Amino acid sequence: MRANNDTREIVGLIPAGGQATRLGPLPCSKELYPIGLQQKKDEGSLPKVVSHYLLEKMRVAGISKAFFVLRPGKWDIPAYFGNGSILNMHLAYLTIAGPPYGVPFTLDHAYPFLSRVNVAFGFPDILFDSDDGFSKLLSRQSQTRADLTLGLFPADASLKVDLVETSQDGSVKKIVVPPEESNLTYTWNIAIWTPVFTEYIHQFVIDHAVAAMNGPELIAGHVVQSAVRDGLKVQGVPVSDTPYLDIGTPRGLAEATKRMADRV
Repeated sequence: MRANNDTREIVGLIPAGGQATRLGPLPCSKELYPIGLQQKKDEGSLPKVVSHYLLEKMRVAGISKAFFVLRPGKWDIPAYFGNGSILNMHLAYLTIAGPPYGVPFTLDHAYPFLSRVNVAFGFPDILFDSDDGFSKLLSRQSQTRADLTLGLFPADASLKVDLVETSQDGSVKKIVVPPEESNLTYTWNIAIWTPVFTEYIHQFVIDHAVAAMNGPELIAGHVVQSAVRDGLKVQGVPVSDTPYLDIGTPRGLAEATKRMADRV
């Protein structure tokens, strides 16, 4: 599925550079933590890792190719997914060079490979209820020709998350990034963007490199916030009625494990 008259390929981009410091020692990368089960023909029920859910949702939208961007040492991810045939996808892996200064820097490692394609973005350690989420974003992008389209979710008041303000036509008016507080009730978690925003991320990383080396880690919301302020065309689309679950936190991991066990 592509925007009107837009023949560019759509490629998934998945940051996997985190160290799971909030969870303590794990026997695997957090992106491979088993959450729930999957049914395999002739094999019965098998464990299903958390990042499998994101890839499945991309595949539903017709996205068949994706890049993982990895921190060195997280070799269990390519060992598990391999070339992507487990999902009928084509997967490749990029390695972060240098210290992890935040998600924008992680994403920019894929710049040489993605500067001429549209990108489908999601976090591999987050679960959300919306099998057609990426399809909804692609549909909105088709209608509006937005540079960036965000998938919106009700914000969990107990979490420090980006908050999003939109106008009636879905245009994103403002992004509020923690620790700033707001009464807004929606956050974002997945996105579709064009080469315009890929180029914007690249320049953002260049402009903020020195500050990132000497200050707090930048998050994805910072580059989205900056893009809105600079006038890029950003749309927001509600894709779920329930908050997402971040398994990178002890509370989120416990809730996700319980929820998926109940479904099984």
